[in-house]
Amino acid sequence: MKRWIAFLAVAAVVAGCSTVPITGRRQLSLVSDSEVLSSSLTQYRSYMGKAKVSGNRTQSAQVVRVGRNIADATERYLRDNGLGKEVSNFAWEFNLVEDKEVNAFCMPGGKIVVYTGLMELVGSDDELAVVLGHEVAHAVAKHSNERMSQQLLAQAGAAAVGVATQGRSAMVQSAASGVYGLGAQYGALLPFSRKHEAEADYMGLVLMTMAGYDPDSAPAFWRKMAANGGGKTPELLSSHPSDASRIAALQEALPEVKAKYGKGR
Repeated sequence: MKRWIAFLAVAAVVAGCSTVPITGRRQLSLVSDSEVLSSSLTQYRSYMGKAKVSGNRTQSAQVVRVGRNIADATERYLRDNGLGKEVSNFAWEFNLVEDKEVNAFCMPGGKIVVYTGLMELVGSDDELAVVLGHEVAHAVAKHSNERMSQQLLAQAGAAAVGVATQGRSAMVQSAASGVYGLGAQYGALLPFSRKHEAEADYMGLVLMTMAGYDPDSAPAFWRKMAANGGGKTPELLSSHPSDASRIAALQEALPEVKAKYGKGR
């Protein structure tokens, strides 16, 4: 009996796999796109209803302009690589919100928020493209879907995976709350989050390059972030790679990315 349950669990997980564009990594996907988009849109609207949108028209226009260029390049890539149906999952929005924190975040479906605190460090469209390419990459890679799927397994346990993946709207909402709550998640889920951040760094480098921005700005911008005091949290307890490892990985990827994707707009 135990073997049979284990077999069903493995079969359900294998069946619930998809492939990340650009990197080709296989990922767990037990939640439908419609469920992810529905739950995230609720969270996004709630956040924007309370947030103070920036009144700086120049910076707001910059965020929208650079974001749209990267989104357009992303959609061209998806269509050119037989993934045109994925484009319907995105209704891109790029917002600049008043907040002193040096940060930005992305919700599924292409809902991206940049904080004014981060714009204090942005010196050019190329540097902003580093941030927005990274955030767009999270949406394209469906990292929220993967984290919600991991959350479902953590809630239900492998033996109950069959139940967890059928008629489980309440469980999906609970998983969404855990993922979108932006709370610290230590243990099994945290390494996956670091993996997602590293993947978004690489994919973002590709996307900004395809959009015509200078990929050399990526490691340079993260050096600027590090000099501003980023990376103080030990990597082991952080959902992001350390500044040093992030910069090294981007630097290593630059020759390949420029050779393969550096055609610009």
